Amino acid sequence: MLKDITLGQYYPVESPVHRLDPRVKILLTIAFIVGVFLVKSLLGFLPVIVFIVLAAYASHLPLKLLAKGLKPLRFILIFTFLLNLFFSPGDTVLVHVWRIQITLEGLLTALRFSARLIFLVTGASLLTLTTPPVVLTDGLERLLSPFAKIGFPAHELAMMMTIALRFIPTLLEEADKIMKAQMARGADFESGNIIQRAKAMVPLLVPLFISAFRRAGDLAMAMEARCYHGGEGRTRLRILKLTRADAVATLITAAMIALVAVIG
Repeated sequence: MLKDITLGQYYPVESPVHRLDPRVKILLTIAFIVGVFLVKSLLGFLPVIVFIVLAAYASHLPLKLLAKGLKPLRFILIFTFLLNLFFSPGDTVLVHVWRIQITLEGLLTALRFSARLIFLVTGASLLTLTTPPVVLTDGLERLLSPFAKIGFPAHELAMMMTIALRFIPTLLEEADKIMKAQMARGADFESGNIIQRAKAMVPLLVPLFISAFRRAGDLAMAMEARCYHGGEGRTRLRILKLTRADAVATLITAAMIALVAVIG
């Protein structure tokens, strides 16, 4: 399951989406999230689905890779679906057994909230899969740079967010190694109920946290040894420039949001 998490990972291929300006991709991701929250009916997700498929095709990303990133969320998706299915009010009763009542409005609400969660994760995965962490740092810093005039630590915040994204795959790999080592010693992480599985994860979390703090210390010492003192006076290897492809991507995203607003 740990290997199925795609958020924070980078898929290195050459594609038009990979070559887009990171600032544009970050802003378009935010606009996509807003568009997903504007959806009020299942039909409104049609432009979102078309947008995701087109973005995956233009990124040369297999749809299986995006679907793979949803596997770790399957319990959250099931819980969200059931919670809205049984506790959403409605007038059109579909099933009524004892005190359990399922309405048409509850079913539609459950489908809408589950689809919304799926597309939010997929949109965020598209951003990280098509943008290297270093480039993502440059984009975040440039977007937040106007706030630096009022004392906002734009460079430090961008650096922290990128380091966090960069270390997600590393920590997942470390957790997988620890899990396999403990399974070889007889540990059982898959049998039992939810509470028993949670207790079984404690021997995994303790060495994982120790490893994470050790890596953080090593990274801090490495940055200090290289005389890192923040973003003041630093030059950049890559100069970010907007291109025609960025304008086209912006127009496509705006068209998707407009269709969502019209369809509802």
